[in-house]
Amino acid sequence: MVKVEIIDEKEDGNNSPYSSGASSASASTDSLSSVESDASADETLVERLAALVDIVPPTTRHTIASRVSKTASLTKRAGKVFGNFVWVITTSALLVALPLALALEDEAKVTQTEKEMLEQQNGANQMLAPGQPGQLVPPGF
Repeated sequence: MVKVEIIDEKEDGNNSPYSSGASSASASTDSLSSVESDASADETLVERLAALVDIVPPTTRHTIASRVSKTASLTKRAGKVFGNFVWVITTSALLVALPLALALEDEAKVTQTEKEMLEQQNGANQMLAPGQPGQLVPPGF
């Protein structure tokens, strides 16, 4: 905590570089309040946060800085590992799963084509041999 003392300028012999021509204590407090209001209006939030450095003890600042540094380092490592994991999964999917999917699609097309050919042959056989049991006779016969 700060302790404020009022020192009479006459006792000091005016040797202080901060002494002014005003001898009353109220005049000096008036000038201080006007200086404070001017400074607070020009101060930005960043400057106020920077001024907090003086309030926090050095050991606490070091502890906070080391914890923030460790957290940032851990986050960076985790991001790197996660990125590598995603890279491996993505490239594996492109190199293995995509060709497999294309091969399965081609096989399905071949199977579908064979099925259509069998249906066409069955349809042609039905047209040539009407009257067999279980087969439909086309109209007009």
